[in-house]
Amino acid sequence: MDYLDTLSHFSAELDYRKLDPQVQDQVAWILADTVAAMAAGSAEPELRAMAAKQPGSVPQHAAQLIGLGQQSTPDSAAFINGTSGTFLEMDEGNRFSRGHPAVHVIPAALALSQARKADAVSFLSALVVGYEVGSRLGAASQLRGAMHPHGTWGTLGAAAACARIAGMNASDMRETINISASLTTATSKQTMLEGGLVRNVYAGLSNRNGLLALSLAECGFTGEHDGPSSLLGKIISDSFDPEAVIEGLGQEWHLMRNYFKLHSCCRYNHGTLDAIDQMAALEKLPSAEEIDHIEVVTYHLAAELNDPAPSNTLAAKFSVPFAVATRLVNNSSALSSFTWDAVRDPAVLALAKKVSVSHDPAMSARLPMERPAKVTLHLRTGQSRVGEAGVNRGDDASPYTRGELRDKFMNLTGRIWPLAHCEKLLSATLDLGNLKIPFQAWAALLAHPAL
Repeated sequence: MDYLDTLSHFSAELDYRKLDPQVQDQVAWILADTVAAMAAGSAEPELRAMAAKQPGSVPQHAAQLIGLGQQSTPDSAAFINGTSGTFLEMDEGNRFSRGHPAVHVIPAALALSQARKADAVSFLSALVVGYEVGSRLGAASQLRGAMHPHGTWGTLGAAAACARIAGMNASDMRETINISASLTTATSKQTMLEGGLVRNVYAGLSNRNGLLALSLAECGFTGEHDGPSSLLGKIISDSFDPEAVIEGLGQEWHLMRNYFKLHSCCRYNHGTLDAIDQMAALEKLPSAEEIDHIEVVTYHLAAELNDPAPSNTLAAKFSVPFAVATRLVNNSSALSSFTWDAVRDPAVLALAKKVSVSHDPAMSARLPMERPAKVTLHLRTGQSRVGEAGVNRGDDASPYTRGELRDKFMNLTGRIWPLAHCEKLLSATLDLGNLKIPFQAWAALLAHPAL
């Protein structure tokens, strides 16, 4: 068997019930974290406008628009939920695949499971399959520098998840993955740097196209013999290592080496913010008025995020100068520090102009095991404060506690639901991950109307 046959057999045969309890626990928290990101993102006006454009009548095989209090077709639900999940930059990710596997998979798996009335084992097996397929393909390739990782290999993960829910055998699984390799998008990194909100739909498109790949396969359509190798070896990526895709497959889980986010911005900012948090843990940080200028030295991907005057909230989340300034002015890097009010705050913008960002090749060489940064606060008195970070908080090497993830879930879902419902949903999500409640009972909680 070649690598794709091996991957397809793994995907068709994976049984969630046979996974180790610690893997199941991690899956439950990944699901909870992604649901929270989708729920919180649904409060944004653009998502509300998208929901308002959905047909008024509920289709026969409907799926829930999380946080929006309505149902729509599985395609629309996968697209809208996938979009909302990336809107606030709070979705989990994986440093090895250099992207966000879960939000590219869960909306499609959720929509299809609701439409086809799948059970918990099928849904959770699909989640694991989609995560591993997408993340492993991403890690085995090196996307071109101008590409945004959203909407690329995630489409293949979504398709594999959908095929697992449909109960496809290994041969049909392979065909579905091959078809999906021709349904990815030509994403642009520049959209995130300029604050082009179209960037937020990339994950939505991956989820919708994963469903489309399944539908095409079920109708008899075919793809290339090895679609992933064409896509990742010749089209959107500079290199692709097929053997790396299946290395440790079924034994070493990418989802166990993911990261969760508490800083409400691009992961490339997190080393810098961790360095500031390190300084704050040792001594009270200086006020903005006490600072003359700030130097940030970091790896190349983070150094690209150097716009001191972002045009909107999305661009702010992809700006190291803004992230530094809003963290210092607002004493926080949470969601509230990346709102329109923060983007328009004169004090934040003035301090952001004092931040310089430079690239250290030695720091880039430490990727992907570390995403380092060094921050120096130069004070008007002539003194300076220095903070450094290597492994980012939230990585498996420096994980957040379950208590911190619980607080994040409550804060995000509390944007749209009453506290009691948020607590009930989190408990039910963790129970689902342990196969203690039926899928449909859990999914029904997602239909709770927003505040």
